[in-house]
Parts: sequence; structure tokens; C-alpha cells
Amino acid sequence: MHATARPGSSLARRILLTVGVALVALTGCDNSSTSASNNKATGANPAPGAQPAPVVAGGDILIGHYGSLTGAEATFGISTDNGIKLAVEEINAAGGVNIAGKSRKVALKSEDTEGKPEKAGTVVTKLVTADEVVAVIGEVASSVTLAGAPVAQQFGVPMITPSSTNPQCTAIGDMIFRVCFIDPFQGYACAKFAAQDLKVKKAAILFDQAAAYSVGLKDEFEKNFTKMGGQIVAVEAYTKGEANFNPLLTKIREKGAELLFIPGYYTDVANIALQARKLGMTMPLLGGDGWDSADLAKNGGAAIEGSFYSNHYASDQPTPEIQTFVKKYKEKFGETPDGLAALGYDAARVLFDAMQRAGTTDGSKLRDAIATTKDFKGVTGSISINEKRDAVKPAVIVEMKGGKPVFRARVEP
Repeated sequence: MHATARPGSSLARRILLTVGVALVALTGCDNSSTSASNNKATGANPAPGAQPAPVVAGGDILIGHYGSLTGAEATFGISTDNGIKLAVEEINAAGGVNIAGKSRKVALKSEDTEGKPEKAGTVVTKLVTADEVVAVIGEVASSVTLAGAPVAQQFGVPMITPSSTNPQCTAIGDMIFRVCFIDPFQGYACAKFAAQDLKVKKAAILFDQAAAYSVGLKDEFEKNFTKMGGQIVAVEAYTKGEANFNPLLTKIREKGAELLFIPGYYTDVANIALQARKLGMTMPLLGGDGWDSADLAKNGGAAIEGSFYSNHYASDQPTPEIQTFVKKYKEKFGETPDGLAALGYDAARVLFDAMQRAGTTDGSKLRDAIATTKDFKGVTGSISINEKRDAVKPAVIVEMKGGKPVFRARVEP
């Protein structure tokens, strides 16, 4: 029934907003950022000017989402937002969330980061101080989460990232969770598939040196593929948005690689695939969940056919949970949901489940409830939160066939 306490005066709110933005600008993902409201568990000192406001009863429960609703990776944010919206619609149709014996509806406030880390701190600060959300869902890109999560941690607002796989995201603090697997496991899953399913002995890597996600996946794939008896014959780096990959691809072609691992985002991957095929490189391409977008096939065409990537689910898996979700999503949004939509849906449902169990929207108590999530039956698999606030769950490998990702294999943690 109660909303989380928030700073009361407009002056205090302006001070908090300034402090939040300044902290993000100066410290990025500083692990020392701590909670200002609800700081009992962390032992944090309140932010300057912060004063508890009276607890307000009743009304909608407002949650926030920050994501790339526009920009180069807009399909990530839009899919996630759609998944969250579907979950909100369902919980409200079922009567809402029971808080202290009173059913309350859920409202969603979404903010656009444009996929830019430098915008994350500003929009999350707005969500938690101006909009007064009780919890935050976001972001997809690990680099953007690393910039936004310290704000949620500072103000004691629980945050769940649906799909940021870099391990450092949840290491920011005890308020930060995720419902996806992490890069060490995803890198292992890709390496295992390459070595044991594709029987590859020599692989090359082409990664985005400026993206935490891409660097982490590159490191884990290289480590695990080597452990499994494979050889990394070339490692080349690029920066997101490059137009000409021919020099890098030519170097890789000369090394005799049997597979090219590209742990980047779909925008660059499609371009790389097109240029690789023009250079006569016929080996399979393999990547991570950053490939997951309808625009991959739209932009890559035949060049991406027969390639593979790890993902959180495959829409053609015949489980009742997946097929029911796919049907509802198609009816509402007119398209097949990708993995980002499924993870946004699961993140929201995990949050609502925790609210029901906590019986409150108080930040510290809600955090404790999220932390005890165990065997939650999600669309992307059974979700259990471990001591590092990460989800323990399997990965799937999909193959691009006829312009669509088709289930190929499942890799258990």
C-alpha cells in the first residue's frame, strides 16, 4: 500500500538531481555509489539535502524503463519496452499487485537513452527523483547499464536489467539485478557450440573494442575455445559504426579461420557479413545475443544465412510458455517477439512477483524479495537469482534460416 519514501521539497529534489547527474558524470560505474533512500542494508550516507517524505498510500505503482528507443540500436529498446508493456497489461488485467492487502495497478514510465551511456545517468536520475518510480528496468547494452545503474544504487531504487550480460553490471551494488545469463557463460556456450557442434578447430575474432559487452564476450570465447582444444588464429578490433571492414577481414581471411566470431551488435554484424561474403569468406559466422534483431536479416540478407548466435530463447521452441507469449505479443504488436522482448517481459514479471511477495514497494524490502527469486517460470527459462544478483539459466543457439532465427541447440549452465 505504501510508496517508497522520496525527498520532499522541490529544493531537495533539485539538489538530488544535480548530485545524481554529477556522480554519474564523474564516476561512471563507480562501485562505491550507494543508496540514499533505503540505505539500511548498504550502510550508505544519504545524499546531501535528502529528507524523507511522508509515505503516500494508494494510487498506481509507477515503475521506470530506460532504453534505446531511438538511435542505432533502437530495436533493442523498443522490443524490451514492448515486452514490459505486455507484462504490465497482463498484471493489471489480473487485478494489479497486492500491496498490504490492497490491489494496485501498475503504470510504466519509459525514457530514451538513444543507446548512449552519457544519457543514462540523466534519464535514470529523472525517473527516480522527478517521476519517483519504485523500481527501474533497463538497459539492454551493458555500457549503458554501467552508466545508469549507479544512480539507482545511490537512491536505493531496485533495478533489473533484462539483458545486460557484462558481469560488472550487478557488481555495482546490492540494488542491481539481471534476468539474463552473463558473458562468461554466453562466451562458454558459443565456444562449446563451435568446438563440439560445428567441430571447428581454428577460429578468428572480430570485436568492438569500445563496447564492454563485446570485449567481455571476446575474452570468454577466446579462453573457453582454447581450453576445448581450438586455436584462435586472428583477433581484430573495430569501433561501432565503422564503414569499411575490408582491411580487417582480409587479414582474417589470410589466417585460414574456419569460423569468425563477431560479438557485436546487429547493426555492425550485418555490414561485416556483407563485406566478408564479397571477399569470398564462406565460413560460418557466430555471435552473441547482440545479433538479436529483425534488422539483422533485413540488412544482412543472404550474407547472414547459415550463421549462428547465442540467445535467451527461440520463438519456435514448442513450450507452452513461449508459444503463449509469442501469440499474445503478435496480437498486440503485429510481429514475432525477439529475445529482448522476452527478457523485458520476464524482467517485469520477476519484479511484480517480488512486489507480491514483499507486500510493499519499499526499496530495501523489494530488493530482498527480488534477491530470493527462485525457479521463476519465465519465457526465457527458469530464473533463479544467485548471490551475485545474476540469473542462473540456460542459453540457446539459433541459426539464421530463411531470414529468421531457428532453434539449433541448448546449452546448460
